[in-house]
Amino acid sequence: MSGSASASGQTGVSDGFDPSADANPDSRRKNDHIRLALAQQQVPKRNAFDDLRFVHHSLRAVDQSQVSLATRVCGSDWPLPFYINAMTGGSAEAGRINAQLAQAAAATGLAMATGSQHAALRRPELEPTFTTVRKQNPSGFVFANVGPTVSPGQAVRAVEMLAASALQVHINPVQEAVMTEGDRDFGSWPARIQAIVAASPVPVVVKEVGFGLSRPTIERLASLGVRTVDVSGRGGTDFAVIENERRADRAYWYMDSWGLSTVLSLLTAGWPEPVAGVELLASGGVRSPLDVVKALALGARAVGVSGHFLATLNERGTNGLIDEIREWSVQVRALMSLLGARTVADLTASDLLLTGPTAEEARLLGVPLESLARRSARA
Repeated sequence: MSGSASASGQTGVSDGFDPSADANPDSRRKNDHIRLALAQQQVPKRNAFDDLRFVHHSLRAVDQSQVSLATRVCGSDWPLPFYINAMTGGSAEAGRINAQLAQAAAATGLAMATGSQHAALRRPELEPTFTTVRKQNPSGFVFANVGPTVSPGQAVRAVEMLAASALQVHINPVQEAVMTEGDRDFGSWPARIQAIVAASPVPVVVKEVGFGLSRPTIERLASLGVRTVDVSGRGGTDFAVIENERRADRAYWYMDSWGLSTVLSLLTAGWPEPVAGVELLASGGVRSPLDVVKALALGARAVGVSGHFLATLNERGTNGLIDEIREWSVQVRALMSLLGARTVADLTASDLLLTGPTAEEARLLGVPLESLARRSARA
């Protein structure tokens, strides 16, 4: 990533990552992902969060001093209801980015996830590009990250590599299908996820990678023992587009915008009632504190941010990202105050208006939009 976050300084990180290791296919792919993800951030785009608006009630605002941003995820208390979601690892450049993201997480109390650790499980020399996260953030909440193709033993090894607080298992069949070197055997994934959940010494979060989780998928995951999911919907970094750009033939040009949006995934997960026993996280297309608050209002316990924070790091360095996270915290508190929400849970009683294409999709999936607009009356 030429002119990237690592070039902006302000970190004091002595990386020690060997760029000669980047000649391997895993590292080249990781660097491609960083470059193409940043390119997508340069083109602002509308997404389903823009179809969602709060109903304004002028006399329901509360003092900002009465607002708590705390939330509880995977049995742990977090001071903030958003986090740095999975991005990268597995190359020298990715290692430097992980070190800087971890510094920002440590300075702000934010939870953080690494990118997929498959490269390090295959190539031990790449482990430092992931373990730097724990080195830079020794006491923070850190997610390890694997896909369902690893064995239970490898999943445990990924957790141990980071002394992780929880484990993300990413499910990405769309990305794999477009990727030239991707997996093509998806039928075993449910059984593999179940085995990973049983073996993991820490809570497991199953997440999509930007294509959304349908309600039947969440229900299936619950039957496999999964207790936390990140719906990670359409609207942000598009890995179908990224993998198509990596192909010489660009054969999957028509896959742009495949999947369910984050808003639609959250709506269907919560209606007509929440999927029993499953806590929701949300990511995908989160561009602002307002998007964070909208996702929380739709039932997410916390909201993951990837592309926006990566772009901020690239443009402004570690200190700039720290400043951005702190400003987001101030603005999330202000928005909750305006909505009369003293806690994150209170946001689920706020009135919401859904319009546009997302409203039509939601109707087709049975979401009662009029009830969504009158939630405060029921509360």
